This record gives sequence, structure tokens and C-alpha cells, in this order.
Amino acid sequence: MSSVHSPGGADTTYLDSGYSWTRLAISMLIAVVGSAGMWAVVVVLPSVEADFAIARSEASIPYTATMVGFALGNFVYGRLIDRYGIVYPLISAAILQAAGFALGSMTTNVWMFALMQGGLIGLGSAITFGPLIADISHWFSRNRGIAVAATASGNYLAGSIWPLILKEIIAAGGWRDAYMLVAIVSITAMIPLAFLLRRRLPVQVPEVTPTDAGISITRQKVDISPRLLQLLLCIAGISCCVAMSMPQVHIVAYCADLGFGVVAGAEMLSVMLAGGIVSRLLSGFLADRIGGVRTVLLGSFLQCLALFLYIPFNGLASLYMVSLIFGLSQGGIVPSYAIIVREYLPAREAGERVGLVIMMTVIGMALGGWLSGLIYDLTGSYQAAFVNGIAWNMLNIGIMALLLWRSRERDPAPA
Repeated sequence: MSSVHSPGGADTTYLDSGYSWTRLAISMLIAVVGSAGMWAVVVVLPSVEADFAIARSEASIPYTATMVGFALGNFVYGRLIDRYGIVYPLISAAILQAAGFALGSMTTNVWMFALMQGGLIGLGSAITFGPLIADISHWFSRNRGIAVAATASGNYLAGSIWPLILKEIIAAGGWRDAYMLVAIVSITAMIPLAFLLRRRLPVQVPEVTPTDAGISITRQKVDISPRLLQLLLCIAGISCCVAMSMPQVHIVAYCADLGFGVVAGAEMLSVMLAGGIVSRLLSGFLADRIGGVRTVLLGSFLQCLALFLYIPFNGLASLYMVSLIFGLSQGGIVPSYAIIVREYLPAREAGERVGLVIMMTVIGMALGGWLSGLIYDLTGSYQAAFVNGIAWNMLNIGIMALLLWRSRERDPAPA
């Protein structure tokens, strides 16, 4: 098998190697365990609301706190792995997450619960997204796209597995027992898996570009300044994820309100996120062929359609189907923002710019989760919350349409 060589002659035999694929599999396992914090809080929302005797908007605060911690953690742990590698930050994240779940199970009010979710669980679970993706990207060249997509899918895989486990524990012993179980799994699984990633990159890491790896790239330009383009992508990320958060955050509570129960809601969340895994992987392949903007535009249009379908179809069977359609529509949108950054903005600034856009999508999820709960409290139903999501989604579609209209292909640079 031929290896990729950098212009400086540095060793690149580790790229796309057997160890790289093993490391990818380990990273996905870590993502599944470490992402529990993002989905557990969604499943226990109705139980927490009843336990603390609070309104739906207040019950949504812990999710918002989780997303704030998650956004901050992506930045903090991103810097830590650049300096110390992935192992010790992973161990600290496992301890934070385990402590958050254990202490969260003992809280007596929503504000302490939110503090545990944001300050410990959200912060710790953040390492399983951006930082883990950044680490695995160094070990691949030819297959970097699929490696990044697969690692990012670990988050959705967690969302399709954990709700099914937690719903059974909640039914048998309550949400506090469920949280204590996640605390035990976090500390006993993540730390041993972290030590399996001890191998470090070579001291001299080559600057291998996709062109060096034999991949043809069509670079894009747009008649918008880089600063304005960055701002538009941030607004698009927020608006897309405000819309996305309505079903993801409130589907369990929505099913409970309709009389279908928490168990059915947790199953729908799992179906939704299983569809998201498929969407995330397919969108990676699609973006290679039609570009990031068109991929986001297609996914956003389908997400908008799925949100419309939630309004008239509220039967049990139809909700399962609509949730699957929603998952298949939206899973690839957020990773495709990173592709847009690479297509339209300078490669040397990609890390910072991608990180900023991803942070804005997390803020959008936090804002949307809280807004949907507030709208429910004001109107007594989720119908207006779905309409709110559609409106935000249209803003994202408008921005992507503008970029598509103002952009044109740049002729490939001569060899």
C-alpha cells in the first residue's frame, strides 16, 4: 500500500494505517459513553419537572446549561489536547462527567441540577465532539472525511442507545438511579479507553493536504468579505439549531403530554438519532460531490419539511415515522458547516473558524431548547414551538441560498 508523502519528506506511514482505524473505533466508543450527558437530560426532563414541581420552561434550563458547558468545553479541551494530547484531558473529562451525574442524582432543586449539568456534565462531555474529532483528523488523510463523520456520529449513536437504556431504569427506579448508573459507566469505561489512545503523533507532523493525498479539490469563492461570511455562517448555525432543538430536546415531553408516555418518547428520540447517524455519514459523501452549501441547503429544506409534518401528524405511529424523517434530514447539517468553512475561507484559519461556527450551533441548541419550553408555557402546547422552529429554519435556508447565489467556482490553481 502506498503512503502519503509530504513535501518535507516527513514520515506519513501512520496516516490511514491499521492503527488509525483502530483509534477511530476506540474514539467512537468513547464518544458513545461520553455523550450520555447530552441525551440523559432530555430523557429525564418530564421526571425532573414532576420531581421538582416546576414549569416546562424551568425544566428546560438544565438542558440549556448543558449546552453552555458543552460549548465552553469544546474550546477549553480543544486547547488542552493541542498542548497535552488526548489522554489526560479525556481522563479529567470522565471524572467531571461521572461527578456531575453522581451529584446531579442527589440534587433537590432545578438550579443545583442545572449547575451539575452545565458545570460538570456539559463541560466533560464536550471532549467527545470537537476535541475528539480534531484528534482523529490527524491520523487520516485519504479517508479523513469519513473518519471525521464517523467520530461525529458517535454523538448521535449515543443518542440512539442511551435513551433506550435510561427509560427502563427510570421506569424501574426513577431518574436518580439512572443518573447514578451513568456516573459509574462514565468512570469505569472512559478512563481505560483513554489509555488505549496513548500513542502520540510523530514529533514532526507533515502538512498533508487533500491534493497531496491524490484528491482533487475545487475551491470556491464568494462575493462577500471573509468577516461577513463568518458572521453569516454563525447566524445560520444558530438559526438551524434553534429549529433542530425543538424535536430533539422536547420529543420525550411532547409524547408524555400526548399521553403516549416517556417510554415512547425515548424510543422516538432513539429512532430520530439513528436516522441522524445515517444522515451524517451520507452527507459526508454528498458534500464531496455537490459541496457544503448545497448539502446544508438540502438538509435544511428537508428539516423544514419534517418540522411541518410534526404539526398535523400527532398519532403514535405517525410520530415514529416523522421522527425518523427528521433524523434522516438534519444529521449532516452541522458537520457540513465545517466543510463550507474549508471551501470558502483560508485553510490556515480553519481550526479557529470551524470552532466558532460549531460553538454557535451549540448556542442555537441551548437557545432553542429554552425557547420551546417557554412557548409551551405561554401557549399550553408545542404547536407554536414547531412554527417557531420553522421560522428559524427559513433564516438558515435564506443564508445558504444567498451564499449559493453569490458564489462561483474558482478555477483550480495550475500544478
